[in-house]
Amino acid sequence: MSLTYNSWLTETAALCGTTTTSPNFVIEVPNAIDYAELRLFRDLDLITTITTDATQTTPINGRNITVPSAFVVVNSINVITPSGVPPDTGKRNQLVKVSKDYLDYAWPDASVVGVPTLYAIVNQNSYVIGMWSDQAYAIEYTGTQRPTPLSNSNQTTFLSINLPDIFLAATMIHFSGFQKKFGAQADDPRMAVSWESQYKELLTGCDAEELRKRYTGTALFPPPGASKQPTVPAAARQ
Repeated sequence: MSLTYNSWLTETAALCGTTTTSPNFVIEVPNAIDYAELRLFRDLDLITTITTDATQTTPINGRNITVPSAFVVVNSINVITPSGVPPDTGKRNQLVKVSKDYLDYAWPDASVVGVPTLYAIVNQNSYVIGMWSDQAYAIEYTGTQRPTPLSNSNQTTFLSINLPDIFLAATMIHFSGFQKKFGAQADDPRMAVSWESQYKELLTGCDAEELRKRYTGTALFPPPGASKQPTVPAAARQ
């Protein structure tokens, strides 16, 4: 069973004992969707939320880079050489995360510039790199972004198509807490507890399925002939 926005709206209204045109219900619909989607994205490490962005470049003779605001979590950063070419045309040089204190110590100014090899987090969207960049290299960010929410103008999402049962349960947890006088079901204090229990039961299966996507058949060790050299530069390991 997959859901569209319209079919989800009809189903939740019926479960709440109200109609899709009820003013209070209509007002709360976007909040229920936000609650359900954000909770699922936090509880499940979904591959579908992983996105790549290569719209940014490193500053010339600078070290401050700005992560696109859509990223919730950044998994990896590549600097593309030579400068002026997109990722698939050039070479990906993966940056290694270190502390800002180390970068401040190792490259305190722009007296030494070149291709960056390290980065440090300053805050959610501001990072620094080391060494300081000598040219405007393309930056390839890979990480987690929030997909477009379910709505009347976006009738289906990954959650509504692939995880409709737990998405429905999550939205009903929200509606159960919000309901006042939508119908007889609203007066049942066990309703929210029941949906919460159902959500947690479904979550176990969803989590196991997502783990299989990530790890089944994955090589746990480098393949024969792979380099055994440490991936972290010597300076960063000191």
